[in-house]
Amino acid sequence: MRSRVWPADRLRSVDPRLADAALALGLTAAAAVIGRQYHPAGWPPFDATAYALTALAGLPLAARRRAPVWALVTSCLGFACYLAAGYQPSLNFWAPAMALYGVAARRPPRTTAACAALCGAVVFHSGLAAPELGLTVTVVQAVGVPAVVWTFGNGARTLAERNRQLAALTARLHREQEWRERQAVSEEQRRIARELHDVVAHHMSVISVQAGMAGYVFPSAPEQARAALVTISETSQEGLRELRRILTLLRSAADGADGRAPYAPIPGLSGLREVAERVRAAGVAVDLRTDGVARPLPPGVELCAYRVVQEALTNVIKHARHAAVTVLVVHRPHELLVTITDDGRAGPAATGAERAGDRSDPAKVAPGTGHGLIGMRERARLYGGTVDAGPRTEGGFRVRLTLPVAAGPPAGPRKRPPT
Repeated sequence: MRSRVWPADRLRSVDPRLADAALALGLTAAAAVIGRQYHPAGWPPFDATAYALTALAGLPLAARRRAPVWALVTSCLGFACYLAAGYQPSLNFWAPAMALYGVAARRPPRTTAACAALCGAVVFHSGLAAPELGLTVTVVQAVGVPAVVWTFGNGARTLAERNRQLAALTARLHREQEWRERQAVSEEQRRIARELHDVVAHHMSVISVQAGMAGYVFPSAPEQARAALVTISETSQEGLRELRRILTLLRSAADGADGRAPYAPIPGLSGLREVAERVRAAGVAVDLRTDGVARPLPPGVELCAYRVVQEALTNVIKHARHAAVTVLVVHRPHELLVTITDDGRAGPAATGAERAGDRSDPAKVAPGTGHGLIGMRERARLYGGTVDAGPRTEGGFRVRLTLPVAAGPPAGPRKRPPT
């Protein structure tokens, strides 16, 4: 289905120089035809000199945008000479007025005032050339025509200046928004790198311990040593997958020493109950539910789910602290689905539309442990997942995290050699 193009849009798409040329030619031709056809008795015939002076008054309008003052002076000169030669005023009367509009729309008021005085003098002269108008009408015409044209032209100039200022402000806001998003992504990348460091360190620690134990018990307990080697193989493969993910996402140089606190143990799904308790203590009713058959998941996947839930609940505390929240963790054969839903009760200080708007716009999310939706989506992308967030039609807000995971056995006690 083709979109409708309005006539005003078509006019704005025309080259201004072409439009001015068409105006100049059209007015000149119309003035010449009318001056030739409608020739009352008592006036000189519309001869070649009249044609030339009519062209001198009308054709300068083609330059009313590029050189408005020059166009006005030339047009007034041509029309004044036309009147001085004794010819009857025709449509060329409007040429100085149209030229004055170009001056008022593109030049400061002081220049416009001088040009308006010149235009008024020419209009007054044209009134004197028609005695039947009377002195009163001539004076009103000489004052009113420039005043009206100046008013409209000045309004067009003011509107154009405001549009330029608005365009500049919009461009600056877009640049600031892009900068904020880049900063948020960069900070989130650094934070993910620090957290995934724990995952890699954990894997290498397990490999080191199991390798040492396997070498120690191999002569006396080969089965136990074989089990340790299997654990080493699984752990190393999982660690390599984590390294591939982080190398795909993080292309910038590694962080230097920044004086931060030592790395904390990696959190996971088992820590969601503690998060829920902390949020309940802040006054938000949280209902934590699970569905499906739980099974061992890569630590990075659990970390991603943990952080997204943590960020979503933090946003609820900020924007809808009187809401009731439901956190649903669904284990599916090939994916982990986490949904955080609140009913949107923010109390008397905010409306649902305001609350939803704040949380939908990453630039309006207050800084905390992450950077709102930017951090959630960046973290999910690291593990090949997605985050969908937005207001619900029935009220409130919903965040849905989907992470792909490999099918595996249900969670249970793992048979690993003692460390």
